This record gives sequence, structure tokens and C-alpha cells, in this order.
Amino acid sequence: MNIFGIGLPEMAVIMIVALLVFGPKKLPEIGRSVGKAIRGFQEASNEFQNEFKREAEQIEQVVKTTAELEPKKIEAAQPQQDTVI
Repeated sequence: MNIFGIGLPEMAVIMIVALLVFGPKKLPEIGRSVGKAIRGFQEASNEFQNEFKREAEQIEQVVKTTAELEPKKIEAAQPQQDTVI
């Protein structure tokens, strides 16, 4: 088990120190607060990723539409050469 580069022995030492510092009554409350903070961070990260993907898709669609219309504009801008010899 390796969470954030911290192994099981390191995790046990951190838990023991936290138990000694905060006490058994405060520890569950702190755990819930940390869990909520991590969940909030994950939700914000997912929202950022979704927004980034939506913007990238919009830009891709604009580029695709522009690429389709550009040759038509060039053809329309060129003068018609209907010369009869």
C-alpha cells in the first residue's frame, strides 16, 4: 500500500502522532474534515477537466468549420474567368 509515496509504516507513525497530539475524541472529526476537503478537491479537479474538455471541443469545432468554409471563400473571391476565344 503506497498512498502519496507514504508506505504503511510511515502511515502508522503519522496516525500515532496524530492520536497523541489531537486525542481520541478530536481525531474522527479531523478525519471527516480531511475527507471532505479531499472530496472537494477531487470535485473541483473533475470540474476543471470537464470545462477544459468542453472548451477544447468548441475550439476544435470552430477550427473544423473554418477549415470547411475557407476554400469556399477563396473560390468566391477569385474573379470568374469566362473568356471566349
